[in-house]
Amino acid sequence: MDRYHLTLTIGARTVMRGWWSDETTAERKYKRWIGERGGVDGARITLTDEADGGRVLKSWPDDGDI
Repeated sequence: MDRYHLTLTIGARTVMRGWWSDETTAERKYKRWIGERGGVDGARITLTDEADGGRVLKSWPDDGDI
Protein backbone atom coordinates (compact mmCIF):
# COMPACT_ATOMS: atom_id res chain seq x y z
CA MET A 1 0.00 0.00 0.00
CA ASP A 2 1.28 3.46 -0.88
CA ARG A 3 1.77 5.86 1.99
CA TYR A 4 0.37 9.20 0.73
CA HIS A 5 -3.32 9.39 -0.06
CA LEU A 6 -4.95 12.22 -2.00
CA THR A 7 -8.73 12.66 -1.98
CA LEU A 8 -11.00 15.01 -3.91
CA THR A 9 -14.48 15.40 -2.50
CA ILE A 10 -17.30 17.57 -3.77
CA GLY A 11 -19.90 18.07 -1.11
CA ALA A 12 -20.08 14.76 0.73
CA ARG A 13 -19.12 12.65 -2.31
CA THR A 14 -15.61 11.30 -2.99
CA VAL A 15 -14.89 11.94 -6.65
CA MET A 16 -11.22 10.98 -7.00
CA ARG A 17 -8.52 9.20 -5.01
CA GLY A 18 -4.84 8.62 -5.55
CA TRP A 19 -2.02 6.94 -3.64
CA TRP A 20 1.72 7.48 -3.95
CA SER A 21 4.72 6.11 -2.09
CA ASP A 22 6.77 9.29 -2.62
CA GLU A 23 5.80 12.44 -0.68
CA THR A 24 7.25 14.81 -3.30
CA THR A 25 5.13 13.21 -6.01
CA ALA A 26 2.02 13.31 -3.81
CA GLU A 27 2.54 17.00 -3.05
CA ARG A 28 3.02 17.77 -6.76
CA LYS A 29 -0.25 15.95 -7.53
CA TYR A 30 -1.97 17.84 -4.69
CA LYS A 31 -1.00 21.18 -6.23
CA ARG A 32 -2.02 19.97 -9.69
CA TRP A 33 -5.43 18.85 -8.48
CA ILE A 34 -6.00 22.28 -6.90
CA GLY A 35 -5.18 23.94 -10.22
CA GLU A 36 -7.31 21.57 -12.26
CA ARG A 37 -10.28 21.03 -9.96
CA GLY A 38 -10.14 23.73 -7.30
CA GLY A 39 -12.65 25.92 -9.11
CA VAL A 40 -15.47 23.42 -8.71
CA ASP A 41 -18.04 24.57 -6.13
CA GLY A 42 -17.72 22.55 -2.93
CA ALA A 43 -14.40 20.93 -3.91
CA ARG A 44 -12.11 19.82 -1.10
CA ILE A 45 -8.68 18.26 -1.66
CA THR A 46 -6.91 16.45 1.16
CA LEU A 47 -3.46 14.87 1.38
CA THR A 48 -2.98 12.37 4.21
CA ASP A 49 -0.13 10.22 5.48
CA GLU A 50 -1.53 6.70 5.82
CA ALA A 51 1.61 5.47 7.63
CA ASP A 52 0.91 8.03 10.37
CA GLY A 53 -2.64 6.96 11.11
CA GLY A 54 -4.20 9.00 8.30
CA ARG A 55 -2.81 12.31 9.56
CA VAL A 56 -3.84 15.21 7.32
CA LEU A 57 -0.75 16.85 5.82
CA LYS A 58 -2.52 19.42 3.64
CA SER A 59 -6.06 20.39 2.91
CA TRP A 60 -7.55 22.79 0.38
CA PRO A 61 -9.28 25.06 0.95
CA ASP A 62 -7.43 25.63 4.18
CA ASP A 63 -9.86 26.02 7.08
CA GLY A 64 -7.08 27.01 9.46
CA ASP A 65 -7.72 24.02 11.71
CA ILE A 66 -4.86 21.87 10.45
